[in-house]
Amino acid sequence: MTGELSGILAHVDRIAELDLDGVAPTSHVVELENGLRPDQPRPSWPRDVVLAQAPDRLDGAFRVPSPQAEA
Repeated sequence: MTGELSGILAHVDRIAELDLDGVAPTSHVVELENGLRPDQPRPSWPRDVVLAQAPDRLDGAFRVPSPQAEA
């Protein structure tokens, strides 16, 4: 990790050498506008259609492995 940290610090030093007077700070390199779609309710898929794709199901729901079973 020492090498990685040294690389990061060297990069910060290079940025510090730049003349950034008059440059407004940004959170994104490209301008974002309306990044999210409006939240509009719509009907869900029928349960039997969705569960038809499930490799394992139980009592009308997806069956997934227990986290303890994976350890």
